[in-house]
Amino acid sequence: MRLNYAIKFVSDMDAAVAFYRDALGLTPIFQSPFWSEFDTGDTKLALHPASDENPAGSVQLGFGTADIDNFYAAGQAEGLVFTSAPTDVHGTRVARFRDLDGAEISVSQTA
Repeated sequence: MRLNYAIKFVSDMDAAVAFYRDALGLTPIFQSPFWSEFDTGDTKLALHPASDENPAGSVQLGFGTADIDNFYAAGQAEGLVFTSAPTDVHGTRVARFRDLDGAEISVSQTA
């Protein structure tokens, strides 16, 4: 298990990209209206549009694992509360669960 992403939910994608690029000097590696990423080493900073479920300013962690089905089965056995079973999302298998404080965390299968 490793931390792949810190996903920041933003109210204005263009303004957020400009802030992290220009004010902080981060290097963009991908930009779109729906998902933008910055090179910050092993863990990427990703920006995603805010929603009712994920308000502007909130952050979601994104972990990676080599075997998401095993993680899902083991997590269920340990009592993790999953909000989404492993599902294909844009070519990547992703599951979501809640931490002790109720924050949603995503985990994807890494190659």
